[in-house]
Parts: sequence; structure tokens; C-alpha cells
Amino acid sequence: MRVELKQVGKSGQVSVGKRYAGKILRLEHRADGTIVLMPAAVVPESQLWTLQEPHRSRIARALEWAAKHPPRKSSMRVLLAKAGKRGRPK
Repeated sequence: MRVELKQVGKSGQVSVGKRYAGKILRLEHRADGTIVLMPAAVVPESQLWTLQEPHRSRIARALEWAAKHPPRKSSMRVLLAKAGKRGRPK
């Protein structure tokens, strides 16, 4: 753990250094007056579903399956024929 002292400027800003340039930081104000800065990641609402169950575990299972099954050549004609059989009404 590294500890530094920083002085707040007249405009109310503190420089945290180039390491955090362009990053999003979460500023937490605690009841005792402590301020905690934590690096954060922001997920667009349209992609938030990927982090929620049951989608998250389904995605994890799919990635595991893909890691165990390398891609292979397939015939578009065969795939279309299979899709046609499944799509026909009974």
C-alpha cells in the first residue's frame, strides 16, 4: 500500500496523476468525513443484462463450451437444410 498527501487546490481539485488519466473514479463520501476514490467501470444499460442471472451463467457456460470445441468448417447447404426441417410446421 502506498500513501500520499495531496493538497486540494483553490478550485477544489486534486490531481491523482497520469496513471488515472481518462479513467472513471467512484468518489465515496463516508459519514466520518473520509473520502475514498476507487477505479470504476461503467456498463451501458443496454448491456447490463449480460451481468445479471441467468444470462451471466449462460454466457459463462457458452464460453467454456467454445474453449473446449474449436471451430470447424461447416456446409451452408447442410445448415440451411437442418434449419428448414426445424422450421416446418407439423
